[in-house]
Amino acid sequence: MKSHIPRKRFGQHFLTDTALIEAIVDLIDPQPGDTVVEIGPGLGAMTLPLLERHKPLTVIELDRDLAARLRKRDDVEVIESDVLKVNFRELSQAKAAKLRVVGNLPYNISTPILFHLLEAVDVVVDQHFMLQKEVVDRMAAGPGGKDYGRLSVMLQWRYDIESVLDVPPEAFDPPPRVDSAIVRMQPLREPPALDAKLLGELVASAFSQRRKLLRHSLGRWLAERGYEGHFDLQRRAEEVPVTEFVALALEMKKPA
Repeated sequence: MKSHIPRKRFGQHFLTDTALIEAIVDLIDPQPGDTVVEIGPGLGAMTLPLLERHKPLTVIELDRDLAARLRKRDDVEVIESDVLKVNFRELSQAKAAKLRVVGNLPYNISTPILFHLLEAVDVVVDQHFMLQKEVVDRMAAGPGGKDYGRLSVMLQWRYDIESVLDVPPEAFDPPPRVDSAIVRMQPLREPPALDAKLLGELVASAFSQRRKLLRHSLGRWLAERGYEGHFDLQRRAEEVPVTEFVALALEMKKPA
């Protein structure tokens, strides 16, 4: 079988460090009865060790050649598609089970994938992803630091997020120009019943001028919507905890 040449347009970097791969599978810890979905299986570096512990496995692969390789196995269901076009809610319904989603995500579209999955968070048990370490740091950041921003708030209001393993560039072929990390994302059991779209608009406004006080950005946004409550606008967005953004969105939620 001919070797596969990584395709730059798909952001392909294949994990080759076997010790790290085993460590990642240990972190995922697939159990009997789990419904595991892998995004971007590539050459099967993580797929095959997962299959040694758990069968069958559903994989989502955009690359036609790689999808064809995986179809030769009878213990793998292949969805040949752009992951952003996959309806995870329908997939969960078809499996009659909640999903455990894993994968080495393409770094060039990792944030859109995370937001796409957020739309189906209620049918997910957990998520373990390999991502650019800088992105993982932003996802898990708390208020007050440079990494804390829109991504932090929009994921943390719905997930418990933990960076669980750092991965160096030399663990890949070809090596990426950045450090990587494994992130664990567990949906909160009792999330606030808020309007996610409203929260998204609110947070985007707050961080639109992150070097300025909130009265210059979020203050105007709130005024345009007739908000008359008491929210401290004499601070920067990066100083506001997730819980306060959530509380503001709940306060603004219109009665049904």
